[in-house]
Amino acid sequence: MDSSPSHADSGPPTGIKPYTSLFTAGVRRTIFFGLVFTINLAAGIWLFDLYDRLGMHRAHGLILGLFLLLNGLLTLGTMHAFIGAWDFLRGRRRAICITDLAKDKTGPLTQKHVVVMPVYNEDIVKVCGRVEAIYRSIEAAGQLDAFDFYILSDTTNLDCWVEEEVAWTNLCRRLDGFGKIYYRRRRKNENRKAGNIGDFVRNWGGHYEAMVVLDADSLMDGGDIVKMARTMELYPRLGILQTPPKLIRGGSVFTRMQQFAMRLYGPLFIRGLNYWQLNSGSYWGHNAIIRVQPFSEFCELPALPGREPFGGRILSHDFVEAALMVREGWEVWLAWDIVGTYEEAPPTLVDHLKRDRRWCQGNLQHMWLVFARKFPLPSRVHLFMGIMAYLGSPLWFLFLAFGTWVAWERRKSDLSDLTVVSRLFEWLDKLAAWVGQWPSLKPVVTQLHHLRDLTLKMTTNDQALILMGLVATMLFLPKILALIGGVLHGPTRRSFGGAIPLILGVAMELVLSMFMAPAIMIAHTFMILGMVMGASVSWGNQTRETDGTGWGEAVAVHGPAFIAGVLWTALALWIGPSFALWMSPILLGMLLSIPLSVFTSRVRYGQALKKRKLFSIPEEINQPEIMTLADNAQAAVDAALTARAAGREGVIAAVVDPYVNGVHVSLLDASDPDEDHSELAEKMLKEGPGALKKDELANILYHGPSVLAMHRAVWSRPFDTLHSSWGKAVESYRIRTEPDAV
Repeated sequence: MDSSPSHADSGPPTGIKPYTSLFTAGVRRTIFFGLVFTINLAAGIWLFDLYDRLGMHRAHGLILGLFLLLNGLLTLGTMHAFIGAWDFLRGRRRAICITDLAKDKTGPLTQKHVVVMPVYNEDIVKVCGRVEAIYRSIEAAGQLDAFDFYILSDTTNLDCWVEEEVAWTNLCRRLDGFGKIYYRRRRKNENRKAGNIGDFVRNWGGHYEAMVVLDADSLMDGGDIVKMARTMELYPRLGILQTPPKLIRGGSVFTRMQQFAMRLYGPLFIRGLNYWQLNSGSYWGHNAIIRVQPFSEFCELPALPGREPFGGRILSHDFVEAALMVREGWEVWLAWDIVGTYEEAPPTLVDHLKRDRRWCQGNLQHMWLVFARKFPLPSRVHLFMGIMAYLGSPLWFLFLAFGTWVAWERRKSDLSDLTVVSRLFEWLDKLAAWVGQWPSLKPVVTQLHHLRDLTLKMTTNDQALILMGLVATMLFLPKILALIGGVLHGPTRRSFGGAIPLILGVAMELVLSMFMAPAIMIAHTFMILGMVMGASVSWGNQTRETDGTGWGEAVAVHGPAFIAGVLWTALALWIGPSFALWMSPILLGMLLSIPLSVFTSRVRYGQALKKRKLFSIPEEINQPEIMTLADNAQAAVDAALTARAAGREGVIAAVVDPYVNGVHVSLLDASDPDEDHSELAEKMLKEGPGALKKDELANILYHGPSVLAMHRAVWSRPFDTLHSSWGKAVESYRIRTEPDAV
């Protein structure tokens, strides 16, 4: 590889050989999508033939169109797992892996990199615990000099803002990290997370070759980060290197089920995805390393035509940024071999759906971009898959509704002949007669005749069952392949707690996910209907911990699914018991949506499963070092030196606590007090922080002299001249030092 590449304008360097050739990529994509197309076409012909035998109904055309689209998506997912399993069987040495470039490479990194952690009203103690763990892990890898760290706050909650300042200060003091770990808060969080990262890139990105982008719940092993940075340095065509993060720290049944499924099935999908996307991969918004300069030049997001929810600012930025990077010739790879990459999941189905509301709008906005000019085909496929992840739900709903319509009108129908397949076999007969001229091929011809006879005698019920079996195979094959691999491979089997917990876990996951799918389908359908009616999503922070969903909230969220289930069940029973039986998995899922949502949200049930090693993942049985580092960092925090001590949290602490007040004031721009600030400060002292509007409170908290003056007043004035909140805050110190005091 040429060690001194030249750059064409600001594009990728010229004279560097691509990691994989266009021929290899073309062959792999032809094989992969050819299999998907062939299987889906065969299933479509089979269904068309079945309808032809039953007698065409006016809804059959719609159903067939929906089936081709939905079964195509199902087949696409299954082929990812199938090809991934095949790639696994071929072995590590024959698989394509971009980070092999850094294999056995040592020595100091030669360029400067940065780890950025965007936060938005998060639990900052846990966030700083993760930053500290990553910091120490990179330090242990011997490459700390090559990295800086930024906590990029878009926090709007004023209490959280104060807590962040103090937590960052404490973090720097523990690690001697001043000048290496930075904290920046935006006053206006324009364009959400994309704007947060963009602001960093514009103001500080020029100092760095690449940035490791994390989420607030991200955790990455320092050795793997160094490996990614080294790969970035060794391969100048690389624009983005994405890792596949694993879910960890699940407490409820829902999150434990999710992290188990992702941990067991995920590697197959990841390997299958890497098989065809190669250098035209995608970016998932976090746990990735990005080359700053091309990102800055090419990845500024365009504004979409119209208003939100379908227009305006792009909500889901990551897929688009990857597509823009690939369009300009930079390579985007998936580092499937990076294992020390983690994140956390929403704790309940309700929280999962709340997050989905945001992702749904963001992905549907991509409909503007699927046919964007100069986007490469793999990028269009990524955008399309993202859209269909949500649009698929209303399409499934329509598919089932049309099927019910047909069943309603055809409670008794005469069956037609197997005309389409008959014609196919007529052609096969002609082919067999021609091939039969060669004696050595007669056994093949005999088998073809046998298959033809067998098929022509098939009843419509048998044909329907075969089709259903094909769809079920497509649905369950990834899980079956992963289970077989997990049971047969000793290290994997032991890492999940043994064969029995593994098998029981898969069985439970199958049942729970099957019954929860209809509730998700209905919820997604209502989300999209709401968007069509013009409802846009607001930007809220993600719930990461909760002690469960209340029955009232479950009824509010899943009420539509339950009502739909009741009505649909009554209709299905009226049509006939057999139809109701066919529909039973869907109908039961709707009817049970409320108790299932509540049951799976409970942490105590999740912990009971954990004791029996059910839904266990390798990271629970043998905790990685990086998780231990994060736990130790959180445990080492002195509550007395935070802005979260009992009785003086957040804004109260910024005024009362000498340490918090000092930290907060030192981070503000110095300016002289004016009359407005003095009036607001006096009002806050006499009537408490709750007497001020949020913008007034923010205004005075940004004014250092006023915050300092209020601090002096609280500690010098008689309590009876102040609001009771200040007196209680001061009293909290006496309670801490004199435990028996009242």
